[in-house]
Amino acid sequence: MADSAVTSEDGQDGEETRRDFLLISTVSVGAVGAALAAWPFIDLMNPSKDVLALASTELDLSGIEVGQAITAIWRGKPIFIRRRTASEVDAAKNVKLAELKDPQSDADRVQKPEWLVLIGICTHLGCIPVGNKSGQTKGEFGGWFCPCHGSHYDTSGRIRKGPAPRNFEIPPYKFLSDTTLFIG
Repeated sequence: MADSAVTSEDGQDGEETRRDFLLISTVSVGAVGAALAAWPFIDLMNPSKDVLALASTELDLSGIEVGQAITAIWRGKPIFIRRRTASEVDAAKNVKLAELKDPQSDADRVQKPEWLVLIGICTHLGCIPVGNKSGQTKGEFGGWFCPCHGSHYDTSGRIRKGPAPRNFEIPPYKFLSDTTLFIG
């Protein structure tokens, strides 16, 4: 009598082919299930909407008078924006670079001479210097003063006296118009 197992033309049992299909199907469904289960954990690593919203800031500068300064917040850091007077611009331009602890010309620090945009954090220990509001001490060089350890910055945000090793940092910014500033 003939054998009861069904054999295909290439000599393999029909059951082995079915078993291979079931194995491949099970592994495929398991891989898709593992990917779907892992997705929420992977998605948690993306920045949240509130963090993305802080990635850039757009400011209207039309209300800032010559000689006035404001403080904005960008990525949780204070940003000092000063509309400099002609004498402040001249004072910043006329400094000899050899006198500076961190030599940098005023032209390298500003896009428009009238506007100075800085991250307002002292480069010594991360304090917030004073001098951005009217009536506050501006230091010996007319810029900012960090009362914690006595660092003095000039009208270009460059360190002139005290323990701070570097000038104020400059955030990435551009002017969208004469009165609109985009930071980020």
